[in-house]
Amino acid sequence: MFDTVEIKDIKNELGVLVKALRKQRGLSQTQLAKSLDVSRTTIQNLELGKNFTVDTILKVMKEMDLLGQLKSEITRAKTHIVNSKSMY
Repeated sequence: MFDTVEIKDIKNELGVLVKALRKQRGLSQTQLAKSLDVSRTTIQNLELGKNFTVDTILKVMKEMDLLGQLKSEITRAKTHIVNSKSMY
């Protein structure tokens, strides 16, 4: 009845997105890691949907010019919640 979103699914989707963006820009994992001041293993783990920090994904999103879009979505969701009337 309800579709549930699992954390592992989001991590996998983020990994696929990062890998696609990295390849689109012609960067190796090592090059991206160096520009973000993280290890290549960190990028590899991110692309595989393995454990990564919020800071890492935010660094990648900033590098890929997606941080503004993320902020807009967070602001939109926050505004919707703050402006919603409680049913209680």
